[in-house]
Amino acid sequence: MSLPLVKRCLLAYILCAPAVAAPAQSTPSTALLVLSKQDHTLAIVDPATLKALARVPVGDDPHEVVASADGRTAYVSNYGFGRFHTLTVVDLDGQKQKNVIDLGGLRGPHGLHFQQGKVWFTAEAAKAIGSYDPGTDEIDWIMGTGQNRTHMIYVFPDAKKILTTNVSSATVTILEHTEGPAGMPPSSSSGPPPGAPPAGAPQYQGAGVPPPGTPGRPGGPMPGPPPGGDWNETVIPVGRGSEGFDVTPDLKQAWVANAWDGTISVIDIDAKKVTATLAANARGANRLKFTSDGKLALISAGPELVIFDVASQKEVKRLTIGHGSGGVLVQPDGQRAYVACSGDAYVVVVDMKKLEITGHIEAGGNPDGLAWAVRQ
Repeated sequence: MSLPLVKRCLLAYILCAPAVAAPAQSTPSTALLVLSKQDHTLAIVDPATLKALARVPVGDDPHEVVASADGRTAYVSNYGFGRFHTLTVVDLDGQKQKNVIDLGGLRGPHGLHFQQGKVWFTAEAAKAIGSYDPGTDEIDWIMGTGQNRTHMIYVFPDAKKILTTNVSSATVTILEHTEGPAGMPPSSSSGPPPGAPPAGAPQYQGAGVPPPGTPGRPGGPMPGPPPGGDWNETVIPVGRGSEGFDVTPDLKQAWVANAWDGTISVIDIDAKKVTATLAANARGANRLKFTSDGKLALISAGPELVIFDVASQKEVKRLTIGHGSGGVLVQPDGQRAYVACSGDAYVVVVDMKKLEITGHIEAGGNPDGLAWAVRQ
C-alpha cells in the first residue's frame, strides 16, 4: 500500500470514528444551582463564567432545590401539585443523580430547607411538613399544619422554630418546639404527675399495679419524653396568596409576599402578629428574599423585580426582568442576585451595588428553583 493511500485511510478512520464526549468540567467550590421544570434537570452553574457546566436529570416537575451544608449534595422536590411524592438527590461532585427518596403519603413536596444536618420539606397535598435525615435515610419527623397549600418553609438555626406559608389559607404558621413529653405540662409545673395518687395516700400492690421501681409507678422513675417533644402552633392571618417569604438575618421579622393581593405582610416573629401590610403593587409575587445584610428585600412579581428598603419599608427600585419570574437568590456576599424568568428560559443576573441587570444565564427551559452550594 502506498504511503498516500495509508494517509487517506488514516484520515478516513479519524473522520468516521465515533465522537468521544469531552469530560464535563468539575463542579466549582462555589456553585449556583438552577432547576429547569421543562427539561427536568438541575444545572450546575459556575458563577464566575455564568455558564452551565453540567445538567443532571432530577425527575418530574422539579420546583425547589437546596444544598447540604457541605455543598456536596443537592435535594430537589418533585411537586406536581400533589401528584408526586419524591425528593431527588444529586451528587454535586459527581454531577449525577444519586438516589430518589420516596415520601409515601407526603404528597406534593415543595419548599425545602437544610438545617441541623437534615432536609426539611413541605408536603402541600398532605397539609404537613417533615424532615428527612440523610444519615439514617429516614423521614424522622412529620407535623400537620391543617392549612391549605403549605408551600414554603424556613427552619431556624437551632431547628426549634419553623415558619411556613399556606397559600390558599392566606396564613403563616409558626411552630415552636417545647421541652418535655408531647401533650404533658411543662417539667417545671408543680403537683404529682397525671394519674398519680394524692400525697400521703397508701400504696397498694395488687392486680394490675406495677411493682415498685417500675417507670411511671408512684415511687418509681417517670418515663422519659418521647423523641421530638411537643410543638406549639400559631396560625397568623396574612394576605391572599401568601407564598414566597423570608426571615430577616436577625431572625426578628418575616416578610410574606401575598401574590393575589400584591401586598407584603410584615410579621413580628416574637410577638407572632402582623405589624404592617405594605402596598407593594406586586401581584403574582412568587418569591421574596432578603440580602445578607438585611437591608433590602427582593420580590419577584411577574415581569418585574421589586426592591424594598427594609428599614423604611419603602420601594427603592423596580426592574423589568422578563416574563413569569420565579426563584430569587442572593449571593452570600451580597454582590449579585439571580432571578429565574420561566417564560424567557433564562436567569437574570442583577448587580446589587448598582441595582442593574448585568447578564443572563441559559440553564434550561422554564427555570425556577435556585440554590447556592459552597463546598466545605
